[in-house]
Amino acid sequence: MPSHAGAAALLLPSPPVVADGIALFLDMDGVLAPMAPTPDAVVPTVRRTAALKAVEARLSGRVAIVSGRTIAEIDRISDHALMSGSGVHGLERRLKDGSIERKTADAGVAQALEAFEEFAADRPGVIVEDKGVSVGLHYRQAPDQAGAAQDLAAALQAETGLTSQPGHMVLELKTPGADKGTAVTAFMQEAPFKGAVPVMLGDDLTDEYGFEAAAALGGYGVLVGPERETAARYRLDDVDAVLTWLEAVAKA
Repeated sequence: MPSHAGAAALLLPSPPVVADGIALFLDMDGVLAPMAPTPDAVVPTVRRTAALKAVEARLSGRVAIVSGRTIAEIDRISDHALMSGSGVHGLERRLKDGSIERKTADAGVAQALEAFEEFAADRPGVIVEDKGVSVGLHYRQAPDQAGAAQDLAAALQAETGLTSQPGHMVLELKTPGADKGTAVTAFMQEAPFKGAVPVMLGDDLTDEYGFEAAAALGGYGVLVGPERETAARYRLDDVDAVLTWLEAVAKA
């Protein structure tokens, strides 16, 4: 993971409510939507959809969801509120014209999928998520399996050369070559994002790449959740605080 510039002891302020000149990059789980026991338990909400549509209109399209979920899942949960988006930690990216750039899946993904499915077969509560270019092993409903899941993922990563992407009670092995930071950087080279100040909102370690990319391009990161060591400059408490902030930006 990248090195982090912040420190847990520092109290990060709330981000400023500004609209002119910024571009927003938003993680999904833990930022736009609360964490849930299973991936499909997260569903669209009227407030989230309205906030996303309003802020996209205010920023002239300079808003993208940058998530570990697939673009199809991003669309389902956001109720197709936005056109621009990046899924599977930068391995999928949809442009403003609707075209999708997608990395070719590494051969090791199929091997990891088979091993994860075998692991989950006799462990109730363990869920395997096949994303095509990556595969996730969720153990939120079986926390006692954390150690065994981590050992399996580590062994597979060493054997296949896939990139290990840990998250909230999930271990993901993905095709190398992209992350949330590369997604933010790519968007910032294109209209309507080019020339704006990038602002990345995220909650976990996978979002640190996005925070650092935003900072390198003259913007900043916003950590969502408890204080911790981070490259983000600002912080919001939770999903409700994020939606309230987005609504304020839409009206700024």
